[in-house]
Amino acid sequence: MDTTIAKNIRVADEKASYDAACKRLLSEKIILAWIMKNCLEEYRDCDVDEIAEIYIEGTPQVGEVAVAPDESNRTSRIQGTGSEDTSVTEGTITYDIRFLATAPVSGEWIRLIINLEAQNDFYPGYPLIKRGIYYCSRMISAQYGTEFTHSHYENIKKVYSIWICMNPPKSRENSITRYYIAEENLVGNVKERKEDYDLMVAVMIGLGKEENTNTDVLKLLNILLSTETGSKDKCQILEKDFHIKMTQTLESEVSLMCNLSKGVEEKGIEKGRQEGRQEGRQEGRQEGRQEGIIAMVSALRDLEITDSIILDKIQEKFHLAEEAAKMYL
Repeated sequence: MDTTIAKNIRVADEKASYDAACKRLLSEKIILAWIMKNCLEEYRDCDVDEIAEIYIEGTPQVGEVAVAPDESNRTSRIQGTGSEDTSVTEGTITYDIRFLATAPVSGEWIRLIINLEAQNDFYPGYPLIKRGIYYCSRMISAQYGTEFTHSHYENIKKVYSIWICMNPPKSRENSITRYYIAEENLVGNVKERKEDYDLMVAVMIGLGKEENTNTDVLKLLNILLSTETGSKDKCQILEKDFHIKMTQTLESEVSLMCNLSKGVEEKGIEKGRQEGRQEGRQEGRQEGRQEGIIAMVSALRDLEITDSIILDKIQEKFHLAEEAAKMYL
């Protein structure tokens, strides 16, 4: 007989597999190209296919490069093969996705270092934008010894940290916000070259309901990361609306993520049901039913499923009116 611990471990394992599948899907070059065109000023006038095929260098690294390696242990190089630094003091925290890209700017070619993060919890106990700026700072400082040495600061590459927030607060749903360094004259009127100070940008993307946005990249990401749209429908929309060629690899990643999402959700629902039945036997049918609903809400929230989906689930499973269901949220 399965214990509660065993079930929780299995749910956690499936959630980890879902997270990994999500990152692999986002690391597909054509998906990255759509994000770059809409969020990075260097690519606004570029074609999506051109970005994917020409400007993104090599294969994006997924969970391979450490964010905060020890200063004495610099084994990971930007041009390297994906080796990982391990920090003795902080443990190993890796970028979700990191890659290099070239960009045509003012008739010259520049190189960018780009990081993409998929974030479920918008309130992890600290301001998420501060973490984004920290990641930018780390990508700047980590260039010493790889992109530049000694006092050759002119060789520092511009960095981007892009955060896709899948469960943002209402005020940030279907939004794209950019944070960057700008020149401001307090006294006098001077003009520095923009490329000498415009070195780091953090971008926060808040997802929401697909039908509430007219922005292409938000619609794309809302469809791609939806827990409600099936893999077949996703593939059809990606191909028809965004002209994304569904390769065997891309199609299998979409299918895998959808299956894992469904499995994690069903495990959470079943966990809530079982806890509800147990409470019902111990404390009576009505009280047990209430405890079951609460347990189910808690289990689904632990899996970082949005409140709107949870509301639909408890209405369906426990035959509640919307107002009654909202009380449990």
